[in-house]
Amino acid sequence: MKKPGIYGAIVVILFAALLVISSFTVIGDEPKKTQINWMTMQEAVDANKTVPKKMFFDVYTDWCGWCKRMDATTFQNTQIVEYMNKNFYAVKFNAESNKEITINGKKYTKKNRTHEFAVEMLQGKLSYPSFAIYDESKSNIGIVQGFKSAQDLEKILNYFGTNTHKKQSWVEYSKNFKGFTQ
Repeated sequence: MKKPGIYGAIVVILFAALLVISSFTVIGDEPKKTQINWMTMQEAVDANKTVPKKMFFDVYTDWCGWCKRMDATTFQNTQIVEYMNKNFYAVKFNAESNKEITINGKKYTKKNRTHEFAVEMLQGKLSYPSFAIYDESKSNIGIVQGFKSAQDLEKILNYFGTNTHKKQSWVEYSKNFKGFTQ
């Protein structure tokens, strides 16, 4: 019987080391990624009855490249996620959805290519992505159109989330806003 050579010993040692190291790995224990708590329209309306908050509607279409980019970048930003979840009920709304919805007793459906509720929310100014912000009593208090970086959206969320829109113009507010952490 031959004794293993130096290479055989190295292979055995590496294999043993690999077994020891892998025994310390916990599968499924990765840190959970923070994300926006997107709700359905009905979930947001129901939640608002219990704990009133503003509603943030992300009005998008399946074919919109800038909408997908916002999902992959802006809506993944930790500060945006935390602020949105704390201060808003967030709803993704497909402007070309075939789904019939009822809000405040009024039924909305898709007409031609666009859903009636998207047309109402955006006051006929259809552009994607767009965002409609509603207050706690379900009144539209703001429409924002186009791709927004995390920095730009941070300013918008804070403007409406703190009710600054009631006492200060956007232009004046924009001059002084320093960010969530400032």
